[in-house]
Amino acid sequence: MSPALTLDAAEEIIAAAHRRAQDIGKAVSVAVVDAGGFVVAVRRPDGARPLTPDIARAKAYTAAVMQRPGPMLKKWQESQPVFFSQLSQLPGAALPIMAAEGSMTIKKDGEIIGGLGIAGGTADEDQVIAEEVLGSLGYELEFAAWGVAARPAEPGGKDA
Repeated sequence: MSPALTLDAAEEIIAAAHRRAQDIGKAVSVAVVDAGGFVVAVRRPDGARPLTPDIARAKAYTAAVMQRPGPMLKKWQESQPVFFSQLSQLPGAALPIMAAEGSMTIKKDGEIIGGLGIAGGTADEDQVIAEEVLGSLGYELEFAAWGVAARPAEPGGKDA
């Protein structure tokens, strides 16, 4: 059975992100969406700027439907800006495509199950919070580049 992103898992991610943000003195909004980009949970703590929940949702949506974290998408966007500017205009796009830091694809057991968006810190702070939280909760942080087949590990754990 495929792993699913439950409300409990989303709330756990959000709570961990808020704790991590408090450690660095930031009030960040956090959004978690499922693999289709549909909102599971969004939280804006006291002190977070009013637009941050919408930014977090767009970041989470992008990471889920594009199936890659924001920093990877940012490199692609820089190489093909016209293509990226048109993505948000597609009839099926529910939210803007936002290739930015603070945007992480949620992956478990090799399967993409959702997206995480963090907004309210600097770009680097948002990204560090997202990566640290997902890593600490056991989610996978590695994603193959497009057009490159993921190579299974060799038996015995030796990657050549």
